[in-house]
Amino acid sequence: MSNPRIERILITNDDGIDAPGLEVLEAVARELAEEVWVVAPEQDQSGISHALSIHHPLRVKARGERRFSVSGTPADCVAIALGQLMEERPQLLLSGINKGANLGVETMFSGTVGAAMAGLLMGVPSIALSQFFTRRDAVKWETARALAPDVIRRVIGMEWAADVCLNINFPDVAPEHARPLQITRQGIGRMDGLNITQRTDMREQGYYWLNIDRHERPDFDDSETFVVTQGGISVTPLRFERTDLEVMGRLKSGLSN
Repeated sequence: MSNPRIERILITNDDGIDAPGLEVLEAVARELAEEVWVVAPEQDQSGISHALSIHHPLRVKARGERRFSVSGTPADCVAIALGQLMEERPQLLLSGINKGANLGVETMFSGTVGAAMAGLLMGVPSIALSQFFTRRDAVKWETARALAPDVIRRVIGMEWAADVCLNINFPDVAPEHARPLQITRQGIGRMDGLNITQRTDMREQGYYWLNIDRHERPDFDDSETFVVTQGGISVTPLRFERTDLEVMGRLKSGLSN
């Protein structure tokens, strides 16, 4: 894809239609294309990955011109936008901007990345965008807002395969202090497991609360985690194919013995 003309952009997210990151992304998208469509989940769908709602109906609410909320997942939003709401296909799908980085193994669970993968599956060039933070009450949205337009212009002018989507993370620094964009690999990330806490509600009924356990740990110098935590902008190409070719070769060899 060499400097494609962008007339129409579809944006979505996993934090929900009213999330501040979606507002930032909408402003970014309007710098890139005159026609911007917003189709996002009615509620927060973080951690939902590529999930599709195949066991219950989906409700769509108009929220303004070319703006809709959907009672489903980010992937549902992409499917409904491309299959029902938009008469003409977009040249680009942008998902985000997520509150918090999507790094390493965590990209497997991310609804932000899941939406980009759904766009990829439906034949639209797709990019997931996230803003890293170290303090939840001090997210530097101004960094993604300032840097994203140029970063997106640069990457859509590069050559990347039709079976790949891009995962972009912005660092937790002021925009003027961000280091240059780097092409990265997924790497390990900071996800260290899942915590499940047992609690009791006000009616003395038990329930469980699940959350991701994150720890700082060494990662490859060319990984998205290393680059972003060092103040750089990471761009990682992702695809559906996840076969470990080395292990595959060993298993084939073992089978033939």
